[in-house]
Amino acid sequence: MRLGARWHLVTGSTGAGKSTFARDLTARVGGVRFSIDEWMTALYWMDSPEKKDFLWAMERIGRCEAQIAAVAVSLAAVGVDAVLDLGFTLREHREAWLKRAREAGVAVELHVLDVPVEVRWGRVCERNGGTSETFSFEVTREMFDFMEARWELPSADELAEFRQREE
Repeated sequence: MRLGARWHLVTGSTGAGKSTFARDLTARVGGVRFSIDEWMTALYWMDSPEKKDFLWAMERIGRCEAQIAAVAVSLAAVGVDAVLDLGFTLREHREAWLKRAREAGVAVELHVLDVPVEVRWGRVCERNGGTSETFSFEVTREMFDFMEARWELPSADELAEFRQREE
């Protein structure tokens, strides 16, 4: 059964403009936006023993994503799009959400933001000033470089697989 809504997965490395793009896309499609940075800031970062504890953070991100998925399925059932600003740094992460969408009968679209590293780092430095609408927490150069090493730009075969699942 295909539900009458779509999940929009927004992917790009740190500073690519995912949150800004997701806000604009949400307005265009009349959907509901889910930003992992906002969820983590509202629910968990204040309790973090140390912001650099990757495993601690990933466990809580997983909890957020499970709840986001449940709400996104409910929204799709009533015809409302979900814009998922969850990073989607790794191919494995994107594929897991594609599988979720397929199992839920929800159409899915991948939006890839591929921006040069020096532009992204400049954006992060500006955002770290705290005056941006998309500021959730300071991203240090160490954090930026850590995520940069993990970033997997979708390949042509991944994009083809994605389109194949859409048909």
